[in-house]
Amino acid sequence: WKTDGCETHIDEDNVTCNCNHATAFAVLLIKIEMSEAHWKILSSISYIGCGLSAFFSACSIVTYVFFIHVSLSGALLLLNTTFLLTEWGATVELDWACEFVAALTHYSLLCCFTWMAIEALHLYLMLIKVFNTYYKHYLLKLSLAGWCWIRDDSFFYSVNLVYFTLIFIFNSGILMAVGSRICKMKQVLNTSSKHTANTSGKLQGVPEKLRTSCQSGLTLLGITCLMGITWGLAFLGSGYVNYPVLYLFCILNSL
Repeated sequence: WKTDGCETHIDEDNVTCNCNHATAFAVLLIKIEMSEAHWKILSSISYIGCGLSAFFSACSIVTYVFFIHVSLSGALLLLNTTFLLTEWGATVELDWACEFVAALTHYSLLCCFTWMAIEALHLYLMLIKVFNTYYKHYLLKLSLAGWCWIRDDSFFYSVNLVYFTLIFIFNSGILMAVGSRICKMKQVLNTSSKHTANTSGKLQGVPEKLRTSCQSGLTLLGITCLMGITWGLAFLGSGYVNYPVLYLFCILNSL
C-alpha cells in the first residue's frame, strides 16, 4: 500500500508497477503510512529478523521433530521464508509467482496464529487440567486444525486482525491461568525453603528462591512469545503512526 519509490507504467494493454523498496514485517497486521527513513530501517530490521528466525526455526524443527512444537516451528519457518521471497515474487515475469508467494505468506500467517492457540490449549491441558488429558491421535487431530486453509473472501482486517483478536483473547486468558499456577508453585517452594535453616540462622534456601524466581520469570517470558502475545502490539499501532510500537512489533515478531 506504500506508493513512495514506486513507478507505474501504462500502455494500451497493460499496467506495470515497479517498486525499489522492501517491506516492513508490521505490514502483515498494520496498514499505515510512515516516513521513508523509518520504512527503510524497519525493512532492514524485518529482513534480518526473518532471516535469523527462519534459520532457528529450521533448527527447532530438527529438535522437536516428534513433539507438538515442530508444527509451530514449521509454520514460523514457512512465514519467514515466504516473507523474504515477497520482493523476489514481485520481480518474476511469471504471472502466478507473485500471487503464489502472497497466498503462501497469508496461509502461513494464519497457520502461525492457529498453532499459537493450539500451544496455549496444550499448556492448559498440561498445567491446569492435568488429569484425564489423554486423547487418541492427539497430534494428528491438532494438525488437522492447525494446518487447515481458512477460505474467506472478507476484507483484510476481518481475515487477519479479527482472527488474531480472538486468538489473542484466548491465549491471554491461558497465559494468566498458567502464570497464576506458576506463582502458586513458587509459593509452595518458598514455604518449604523456610524450613531449611543452617546452624547460624541463615536460610540455605535464599539462593534457591532467587534461582526459582528467575526461572519463573523466564518461563513466563517464553510462554508469552510461544503464544504470540507480542503480536498484540498491532492493536496499539493500528490507524496512526506510533514508531516505538512499530519498532517493537518488527523486532519482537520477526525474531
